[in-house]
Amino acid sequence: MVKQIVRDPMFLQQKSVPATEADKQVVQDLIDTLEANRARCVGMAANMIGVKKQIIVVAIGPFSVPMINPVITKKTGKYETEEGCLSLDGVRACTRYKEIEVDYLDQNFRKQHGKYTDFTAQIIQHEIQHFSGELI
Repeated sequence: MVKQIVRDPMFLQQKSVPATEADKQVVQDLIDTLEANRARCVGMAANMIGVKKQIIVVAIGPFSVPMINPVITKKTGKYETEEGCLSLDGVRACTRYKEIEVDYLDQNFRKQHGKYTDFTAQIIQHEIQHFSGELI
């Protein structure tokens, strides 16, 4: 189900907790909401739809890839950039890494490991940052 985007900074600054298999519907809602906003959004974290769980969905080509409880295990190539967010107005400066490795669970709660570079890596880092409650 497509959900409304949360724009309340007080809510967005709260920490997210690990997801469980009971959160499968949240994963689908996040995919649906990203798809509905694809023209102006390339990734979403669950807190953007009002759920404080560690779930993100990232647009990779034509696919919306969910990552449950993702953890960045390796990062190289530090750089400075600016980013916007569907939940916030304007852009903000931030630090990102050109290459990352991520451990996560897929939509079926199976362990996965991925290596990502460039813009896809940047999107994943941005969305994972939502878990800490830190706004870009």
